Amino acid sequence: MPRLSQVPRDDAHPFAQAVYGAVFDDRDPVAEPGTATGTPGNWWTVFALVPDAFDHTTAGFQFYRSPDRELSARARELGQTRAGYVVGSQFVFSQHCKAMRDAGFTDAEVAAIPHWSTTDCFSPAERALLAYTDCLVLEHGRVPEGVFDALREHYSEVEILEFTYITSTYAMHATMSRALRLEYDDVDDRVVEVADPQGNFAGTDVMSMVDDT
Repeated sequence: MPRLSQVPRDDAHPFAQAVYGAVFDDRDPVAEPGTATGTPGNWWTVFALVPDAFDHTTAGFQFYRSPDRELSARARELGQTRAGYVVGSQFVFSQHCKAMRDAGFTDAEVAAIPHWSTTDCFSPAERALLAYTDCLVLEHGRVPEGVFDALREHYSEVEILEFTYITSTYAMHATMSRALRLEYDDVDDRVVEVADPQGNFAGTDVMSMVDDT
């Protein structure tokens, strides 16, 4: 379950109720969760806790999908999908793998997102975007001139700004999804102490066993 409360249909503000209708038909998504894409749908119901945050983020979706954008859907989805993978959000990564296919990418290209730098299935322009995405997300905006020069070879300044804004926004969405345990990110952290089978090493420096060898 998400770490925050969810807002039932009857308690949601008018715009959220309209979106609920588009996403969940006539169901109350808290009482009867589930979307057509297979997600629980609790991203919407948790964000509805703060109506203007709900409205702001939904406007962001409309921004990146607007026909006014110079950036292509293919370029956009590369950044969103790689950002989801790098942050470790199963939700963002999984949803945008599907969107990549809708934008014309092959299954092989989608499968290569985790190890893009070792493959040759992306064009030089796409590799520049992927390298830039890693600088935005992994390096927190620390971008070498060589990476930015490669971007300039293939994209206009407007496209670069749109890509930067959208990809950074999705790094935020991926982070929030993990922090609040939304959708497919409602998972326990796998990095925990594993008990030794005999219980003999509690409070022990386990590498001390090699000191006398």
